Amino acid sequence: MEHRKGGGSPEQLAARIKLLLMDVDGVMTDGRLYFVPGLNGEFVESKAFDSQDGIALRWLRWMGIETGLISGRDSPATLMRARQVEFSYIYQGHIEKIPILEEILSKSGIHSDEIGYIGDDLTDLVIMRRVGFSVATANARPEVKRAAHLVTESPGGSGAVREAIEFILAAKGLWQKILDKYEVD
Repeated sequence: MEHRKGGGSPEQLAARIKLLLMDVDGVMTDGRLYFVPGLNGEFVESKAFDSQDGIALRWLRWMGIETGLISGRDSPATLMRARQVEFSYIYQGHIEKIPILEEILSKSGIHSDEIGYIGDDLTDLVIMRRVGFSVATANARPEVKRAAHLVTESPGGSGAVREAIEFILAAKGLWQKILDKYEVD
């Protein structure tokens, strides 16, 4: 993992996180959109989500860290996945993400320094610059990687979210609790 300088080490910044937000396409998925015909002849959008990302999102919830997404696209598949992993905040169809971040800050009572964000594209930069800990996926645009406190080794849809969550839990001193739960030596 790479990280940018300034504002403290990535571990120090991650240790403060109370809420982890993320984009969807290119972060929770590999960014590909599949359109398949439904039974009625209309096309339905499909996406693939990483199962290891999913369990890690649940671990955050178990440890009292909230989660959420801000996506520029509306997708029933995304909504279903967000409900499965019990996201606290689900915002779709919002290319302009700053008003959404402001709404989340107001609703949650969490300070921006206590929020993490995982992104991959230019629309994510505005949020990444306003939160306490920003993560870019391995497949992120170069501009996004330069702005991130941490760049994952894994691309979106292939464990990038899991990697970021493990980093956050370790920084908060909570990773050992997960290992102990599963009797990992």
